[in-house]
Amino acid sequence: MGSTARTNNVTVLILTGLFQDPEVQRACFVVFLPVYLATLVGNGLIVLTVSVSKSLHSPMYFFLSYLSFVEISYSSTVVPKFITDLLTKIKTISLQGCMTQIFFFHFFGVAEILLLTVMAYDRYVAICKPLHYTTIMSRSACNLLVAGAWLGGLIHSTVQILVTVQLPFCGPNVIDHYFCDLHPLFKVACIDTFMEGVIVLANSGLISTLSFLVLVFSYIVILFHLRNHSTEGRRKALSTCASHITVVILFFGPAIFLYLRPPSTFSEDKQVAVFYTVITPMLNPIIYTLRNAEVKNAMRRLWGKKVNSAVE
Repeated sequence: MGSTARTNNVTVLILTGLFQDPEVQRACFVVFLPVYLATLVGNGLIVLTVSVSKSLHSPMYFFLSYLSFVEISYSSTVVPKFITDLLTKIKTISLQGCMTQIFFFHFFGVAEILLLTVMAYDRYVAICKPLHYTTIMSRSACNLLVAGAWLGGLIHSTVQILVTVQLPFCGPNVIDHYFCDLHPLFKVACIDTFMEGVIVLANSGLISTLSFLVLVFSYIVILFHLRNHSTEGRRKALSTCASHITVVILFFGPAIFLYLRPPSTFSEDKQVAVFYTVITPMLNPIIYTLRNAEVKNAMRRLWGKKVNSAVE
C-alpha cells in the first residue's frame, strides 16, 4: 500500500464540469444558486420548526428534522463548489479535497438512505401496531435508530475511501464530472480498477438494494393493513405515506441508476447526478410541508410569533 501511494504524482485534478459552453454555465449559475439557497432555507425551516414546536414532538417529525439536516449537509458537500465552478474557466480540486468530497458525499448519502428506511419503519409501526407505537418508538429507540443511520453512513464511506486512497494516480488528471465521485476518479487511476469497481458496486449496491427492499416491503404491509381502516383513517395514513414514497422514489431512482450497474459512459450520468445532488434536496421540504397540515400550522405559528415579537 505504501509503495503504491508513493507512485502518485497527481496532486490537483481538473473537473470538466457539467457543460462546456460558458453561456450555458452562466445560465446554470443563475438557476442553481437560488435552488441551493432554497434547499438551505426550506430544510433549515423544517429543522427549526420541529425543534421549537411542542406539537411536532412525535418520532415522525424527529426523523424528518434529521432528514432535513442531512439534506443540507449532503447538498453542501457538492453544490457550493459546483456553483462557484460555473463561473470559472478551469475547475480544479486537490486530490485530498477530492477524497474528502467523496467521503462526505457518501457518508451523508447513505445516512439519508438509512433515515428514509427508518421513517418507513416508523410509519409501519404507527399504522400496523398503533397500540404499541409509543413503547416501540420510544425516544431512546429513535435516538438509537438515528445513531444507526449515522454509523451506517460512516462505515460505508470509510470502506469507499479505503478502496480509493491506495490507488496510484499518475495522470491524466482530468475527471469527466462536475464533482468527485468514485467511478469518474477510477478512470484516471493508472492501474486496472475492475476489482475496486466491484467492491464499490457491492458496497453501494447492497445498501441501496436492501434499503429499497425494506421500504417496498414495509409499504406493501402498510397498504395491506389499511384495508381494515375507516375511509378517513386510510386517507390520513396514505397522505403521510405518499410524501415519504415520493421522496424515496426521487432519491433512490437516480442513485440506483448510477450505482447498480457497471460503469460505462458518464455523459448522461452528470445530468442524472444534478437531479439528486441539486434538485431533490430542495424538493423534499416542499413535498413534506405541502402534504402535512401539522407542519404547515406549526410554521405559521412560529412565524406568527416572530412577526408579533418584531412588532412589539
